Amino acid sequence: MKRVGIYVRVSTDGQSVANQQRELEAVAQRHGWEVMAVFSDHGVSGTKEQRPALTKLLQAVARRDVDVVAAWSVDRLGRSLQQLLGFLGELKAKGVDLYLHQQGVDTGTPAGKALFQMLGVFAEFERSLIVERVNAGLRRARAQGKHLGRPRVGPEVESRIRRELAKGRGIKTTARKVGVGVGTVQRVKAG
Repeated sequence: MKRVGIYVRVSTDGQSVANQQRELEAVAQRHGWEVMAVFSDHGVSGTKEQRPALTKLLQAVARRDVDVVAAWSVDRLGRSLQQLLGFLGELKAKGVDLYLHQQGVDTGTPAGKALFQMLGVFAEFERSLIVERVNAGLRRARAQGKHLGRPRVGPEVESRIRRELAKGRGIKTTARKVGVGVGTVQRVKAG
């Protein structure tokens, strides 16, 4: 018997998750799934990064407490492609199936598995595009002569760091005394 975690969400306090929950519990019963828990984000927008019940659901997925995640619709899980792809990646990594009632998606079926794999291809494509855009931006900035990375400290700060180190002070103590980061002290010491 598969163990299911049901996720329901409504955006405003004036709405109710009762219909979503009732339908999904009926689906679980028809499939012979055992409902392990219902995770409910009530009055939480899908655009919000912090959705407590979704976080708890993902923890249950990570612990492998569930074999299937059931949700009313894809838009209950996330509003952005990036949110959704991240969620799907978590499920796929743990071998957890996804059931979406409104879209008729069930990754426990061959057609659902194929859709899941296609979504994985799109996720990889999206990550590649992001990497390419970042690299193009870095190349453009370098071509324009812009300094990339953290700003360097001035020569007067470097000499204060060297004086403190020469007194036998440690890297952390020197960083605290001069008011710079530990990495800056390490770079000056090594340089």
